[in-house]
Amino acid sequence: MEGTLSKATLVRENQRFRGTGGRSEENRPAGFRPAFLDAETRIIYPSRFGDGMPAPFHLLDGLPDEVVLARHASGRVAQVKASVISGFVRDAHFYTREEAARCVSEACA
Repeated sequence: MEGTLSKATLVRENQRFRGTGGRSEENRPAGFRPAFLDAETRIIYPSRFGDGMPAPFHLLDGLPDEVVLARHASGRVAQVKASVISGFVRDAHFYTREEAARCVSEACA
């Protein structure tokens, strides 16, 4: 399923944004929290573990069934809708990885 978000996609994104401020461990001090946005519905989903607890990094397992396309036999999320993108929430606003990186590099207030 080309274009859908998966664990492999998140790994590639983390590699691409290493050192830019577009990763959780780099922008957490600026108040960013990992989240997902469904661009189709405009709903923001904070990143969560499967049990609902907040996750300190992007994790697909806490996403609701309405955005999940496939699960592994173990029940873990394998893929989500193509309209779901990873990013961050800060002060109730969603930032793409690019926007968060730019904000961190410019020492956003």
